Amino acid sequence: MKAKTTDLSGTSTGYKVFSAVVLVLLAIFFLFPLYWIVTGSFKNKIEINANYPIWFPQDPTVDNYARLFEHPAFHWLFNIVFISAMAMILTCLTAALAGYALGKKRFYGRGVLFTIIICAMALPKQVIVIPLLQEMTFFHMNNNLWAVILPTVGWPFGVFLMKQFSETIPNEILEAARVDGAGELRTFFSVVFPMIKPGIGALAIFTFVNTWNDYFLQLVMLTSDTNWTLPLAIANLQGEMSNDFGLIMAGAALAAIPIVVVFIAFQKYFTQGIAMGAVKG
Repeated sequence: MKAKTTDLSGTSTGYKVFSAVVLVLLAIFFLFPLYWIVTGSFKNKIEINANYPIWFPQDPTVDNYARLFEHPAFHWLFNIVFISAMAMILTCLTAALAGYALGKKRFYGRGVLFTIIICAMALPKQVIVIPLLQEMTFFHMNNNLWAVILPTVGWPFGVFLMKQFSETIPNEILEAARVDGAGELRTFFSVVFPMIKPGIGALAIFTFVNTWNDYFLQLVMLTSDTNWTLPLAIANLQGEMSNDFGLIMAGAALAAIPIVVVFIAFQKYFTQGIAMGAVKG
């Protein structure tokens, strides 16, 4: 008898085409708001307030950016980039150290400490904003950029994420490093850090975006316009000039640039981190 065979090449090709179409549609769906903001920032008042959508500016202008830079836009941009970058660096460092200790060290109270961290992940920031504000006032940091940075550094999610990655490191590698005479810090930076780099890349993106979009904490901690961040300034401009959509879109387009740059810079590690997490799960 002749064995019955099934040709799956047609099914495989159809699935690839269907997947490609879905991915393209999803990419268009998620990129369209960014496209609309960027093109809107180059439209004049007539085009941006038209009753019908104008998909591309017919008479491009940089007047919106010129009016934006009449305000201290670069100063606001520097503030938010500084806050987000410092929070990203400090959070990745502290979370990696804490995650490594919780994942590979055995000490008294380890389970209780990790349980507290997990519980803290479910605690809204609005609940602890008054103690945070009092703490920053006690240390004379109110209306200071560090008042936004420091509360972000102890992010429970970062510790949890780094603990999960640290647990994948074989104990034999750590023991070999100790046999070679490496101390704890050298073992961490020479052995552990390179192995959890994908997780750190993913955490870097999460932290940068989370800090950048933390409008509530910026609003509470930063009171003077000299310490405003760009998202905070855009919100205030939107309140003062509610009908000036060109100016608002120019500010939003400027605010999107650092986010895109950070994501492109850490995209490789972010993809590796998500893939490793999926395999581990």
